[in-house]
Amino acid sequence: MKINVISWTMAAQWSWDVKDEDDVCGICHSDYDGCCPNCKRPGDDCPLIWGECSHVFHLHCIETWFQSSTREESCPMDRKPWQTAKAPHE
Repeated sequence: MKINVISWTMAAQWSWDVKDEDDVCGICHSDYDGCCPNCKRPGDDCPLIWGECSHVFHLHCIETWFQSSTREESCPMDRKPWQTAKAPHE
């Protein structure tokens, strides 16, 4: 049996389901207001840590990154040597 296709329309659409890239950890992609995958409760159990490069991560995420990285301690986002900065005052 032979079929002749007269017309065919195909469309696809996708998007990332992320509110704002500035509001999530660059390693685990969880909200800063929440906690990393290793924690059960947000807040003091999962503090944030700022780098001199201006990137921010959950403390547990960056510690895991440093342990699994074969290179010197570097920022996961820009690969610059990691220097911990003071948290900015809001």
